[in-house]
Amino acid sequence: PQGPEEAKAFINAFLKHSMPKMKDEAIQDVLSRKAVVLEHYSKKKAKQKRKKPKGFTAKQRRELRLFEIKPEQQRYTLFLPLHELWKQYIRDLCHGLKPDAQPYMVQGKLLKADLHGAIVTVTKSRCPSYVGITGIILQEFKHVFKIITKDDKLKVVPKLHNVFSLEIDGFISYIYGSKFQLRASERSAKKFKLKGTIDL
Repeated sequence: PQGPEEAKAFINAFLKHSMPKMKDEAIQDVLSRKAVVLEHYSKKKAKQKRKKPKGFTAKQRRELRLFEIKPEQQRYTLFLPLHELWKQYIRDLCHGLKPDAQPYMVQGKLLKADLHGAIVTVTKSRCPSYVGITGIILQEFKHVFKIITKDDKLKVVPKLHNVFSLEIDGFISYIYGSKFQLRASERSAKKFKLKGTIDL
């Protein structure tokens, strides 16, 4: 068994080791109250930040030609099933396109709908060579539509200064490209306002 002096020395050494931030006078003050609370200092582990997987940059996408449609795939008949899927998508979106449907309601739905697979026709244009182009929209970008025509030609038609017509189940809608220069993802969240006059 230890004597009182040895026990006291052991306690002082133990407290000094357990509470390194406290001075000897503070430790003696704690001992005089006969209540000792040992502090536990734990090393905080640095949180590892999860690295988000980075996608391709715009330059890499261009180099890899991710958005290019190969010539052997540029066939109108190949995309007719896509058009049928698009028609069913619009019917579901507009609750059936019934004859008594409100035109403004249908128009509002079409403004935010995905147009990939829709058959459109250029009805007005500042460039006469674009007028009359009809085909299925294969790709929609911010400023252009890529359209495949019935004679298997891929046309790149700018939205600016062009008016497109879109027909489904007898309902004809007109798209003013100058006011439609948005990506499909941006357009779905945009609030469109009614405007009295729209110029090319």
